[in-house]
Amino acid sequence: MDIKYPEMGICGLSCQLCPMYHTDAKSRCEGCKSKSRITLGCSFITCAMKNKEVEFCWECYESLNCEKWRKHREAGVKYDSFKCYQKLEEDIIFIQENGFGEYKRLQDIREEILNYMLDNFNEGRSKSYYCVAVTVMKIEEINEALVKAKGTVNNFV
Repeated sequence: MDIKYPEMGICGLSCQLCPMYHTDAKSRCEGCKSKSRITLGCSFITCAMKNKEVEFCWECYESLNCEKWRKHREAGVKYDSFKCYQKLEEDIIFIQENGFGEYKRLQDIREEILNYMLDNFNEGRSKSYYCVAVTVMKIEEINEALVKAKGTVNNFV
């Protein structure tokens, strides 16, 4: 199967904003569609990519009625301590309303901001915080915070 967006999770998570994606250590995760992750046997990988041959759950003809994917999204909002899961449902709705191209464009801007923050403000302990911030905050809010933190900064909007 041709994978077009390895930095985007099958279920909708943005791998490109994850702290494990932005590390140089041996533990670096290259996203759930990387060779090392595909072999782990995630149920979404098995269902979407191996059985249905789609890159994302929302591309599946059964997505509107998929109980497993619905429960995954609901659990992320209600129970998951990983803050990025709490944006998953909102992100999927955005993709359905605006298209994946627009979503990906905004994720690329968020990653550009994240890289700027990591290059200029990370003292070695803040990577996870910055990853969560660029995931859950509006781009305009992040820009405003960066202007206050640095005085002036590139405007990423």
